[in-house]
Amino acid sequence: MRILAPLRDGSVARVWSALAFSSLGDQLYAVALGWVAISVLGPAAGYLGAARAGMVLVAATVGGGIADRWDRRRTMVAADLARGAVLLALVAAWLTAGHPPAVMLVLAVVVLAVGEAFFQPALQTLLPTLIAEPRMLVAANGLLDATDRLARLLGPGLIAVIGAAVAPMHFFTLDGLSFLVSALAVASLRAVIVSPRAVGRVAWRRAASTGFRAMRQDRLLGYLLRVSGVLNGAWYAVFFLAVPLVIAGLHDRADGLGLYGLVISCYGVSNLVANLIVGSRELPQHPRLQIFAGVTLTGSGIALMGVAIIAPLPPAWRLAGLIAASALSGFGGPLKDIPFATLRQMLIPREQIAAAMRAYLIMVYSGTLIAMLLAPIVCTLLGAPAVILLCGGLYIATAVVGWITTGGKNRAN
Repeated sequence: MRILAPLRDGSVARVWSALAFSSLGDQLYAVALGWVAISVLGPAAGYLGAARAGMVLVAATVGGGIADRWDRRRTMVAADLARGAVLLALVAAWLTAGHPPAVMLVLAVVVLAVGEAFFQPALQTLLPTLIAEPRMLVAANGLLDATDRLARLLGPGLIAVIGAAVAPMHFFTLDGLSFLVSALAVASLRAVIVSPRAVGRVAWRRAASTGFRAMRQDRLLGYLLRVSGVLNGAWYAVFFLAVPLVIAGLHDRADGLGLYGLVISCYGVSNLVANLIVGSRELPQHPRLQIFAGVTLTGSGIALMGVAIIAPLPPAWRLAGLIAASALSGFGGPLKDIPFATLRQMLIPREQIAAAMRAYLIMVYSGTLIAMLLAPIVCTLLGAPAVILLCGGLYIATAVVGWITTGGKNRAN
């Protein structure tokens, strides 16, 4: 398959293996954390997601000028080591106290958020330097994107299978170990990666704004940047607050974690299938149609999840409908994300790619922060199914507006 071709390069294979381990651990952590938080806090668990989003936002905004002066490989290794250490410390404190200490839980959320804010821009800058043939950039982006989507399948699927038999704390243990393995894989790139040329001191405001200016040069990239927070916030509110609340209402706590993992895993199956297809093809001559079709498909699946929940059916049938609609929603992500990432790397000067990725992270986590502050209130007032329906409609409206406003002369069109 074309999407696997970049793995013939040993350096790309190392980066992929690093991402594979850390992404799998991340999914174990995300699902387990979401369920533990819902069990303890109910709808207020959304505020934990808001705290994570806020920390990524601050780190990406303020830390960008500093990170640009660092060696990319060392930045990624340091981020992995810090995230692995804090998770293992959390598990140790959990074992000692018999429950997850609130302070350590918050500390873990903060460190993982900051680590992501430094790791992802470094990765986006590193990838084009590893690809000898520009035409293979789509396949490389598809491969790395598939890593996250495969983890979204395997991580929750593993929880669905063994969630009732394994203590939730050990999913945090596995995530911590996965970061250590990832750090080793990235560290092995020493012989093939040349450190970037040193740059002068840059004020954090300028470092943050550079990426926004670069993205706004293209109408399609500019629009996708502006709505990325809306879309990610809506997705996060659905899958990490509304859905577990719904499942907790339909099933008891004993088997709820496994069922929640099953819903996320089915989303991951369709995600991976779509990724393998999109990543094995050339970038379309007019990627705008594919991108907005993907947004529409994701929104339609989310809306159908809400319909399945409120349908006058037995709980088992509603759960089956929720799973099927979740799987449908998963097909849309790669249709948008792979061409979006590829266009960023093709149309933006290489020295500005990290800044563009930070701009993307700032918008994504601004939207997630706002969504996770509002979602607990809306869930309490209107119910979790209403949140799911609203978020699905928001996706579809965003696609329609984008299709209308980004037409005409456009480099990425």
